[in-house]
Amino acid sequence: MIRPAAPTGGARITAVTSGKGGVGKTFTTANLAASLSRLGRRVLVLDADLGLANLDVVLNLPAKVTLHEVFTGKARLEEALLPAPGGFTALLAGSGMVEYSRLTPEVRERLQRLLETVRPHFDHVLLDTGAGISDVVLYTVSLADEVLIVTTPEPTALTDAYATIKVLATTQGRRELRLVVNQVQKAGEGRQVRAQLQQVVDRYVTPGLDGPVRLDFLGEVPADVSVRDAVRRRQLLLECFPGSSAAVAVVAVATRMAD
Repeated sequence: MIRPAAPTGGARITAVTSGKGGVGKTFTTANLAASLSRLGRRVLVLDADLGLANLDVVLNLPAKVTLHEVFTGKARLEEALLPAPGGFTALLAGSGMVEYSRLTPEVRERLQRLLETVRPHFDHVLLDTGAGISDVVLYTVSLADEVLIVTTPEPTALTDAYATIKVLATTQGRRELRLVVNQVQKAGEGRQVRAQLQQVVDRYVTPGLDGPVRLDFLGEVPADVSVRDAVRRRQLLLECFPGSSAAVAVVAVATRMAD
């Protein structure tokens, strides 16, 4: 059920995206949502990977009513808003829906209208986008107030993260992008990754733009066997291993987001 509008007039919409798959974007999004909920925020996670959704797998929620049913008029929006583990609300998407693999005027309009509808009723809306820079991903990101990029220190992940930053800076005018580095092997590695990416952005992206592109480092999440175990259990890390190093790190990132 949609709750009363936030006193501030609406949620801050954050697109959580990545240059490539396999960096832990959806798992990070879900646990950030749980952390924000624990801080007293009203949070909605929208699975915006419309054709290859897997938020339902991470949360172990049956996808009986999804965005597809809402978009096609087979269900009301209120029926698709599900209480998720961790105290937040989830809006799931269907998987294997080929009609959402390309951006059509209908998809654009439905997504925009959906966000306009839910925005007044939450404090945070997290858009768990697909990976990469397809038209659907870029349009979804364009609807957000801010962008959070999740990457790992692995070279191909960094290359794709840079490509994403470049596209968002040049096509959407993004001048500040937030960064979380996942699966770090040692403390401080995330800041090194941020510095490395910032250096490349300063050299190859900022010249010619109307202002510098800044990467706002929100934090690093260490490689932790608890994450693997939580994924296998299909549970939130904050629910089953709240004291793990990765869980503590995610809470720290969420606290910075809230501030």
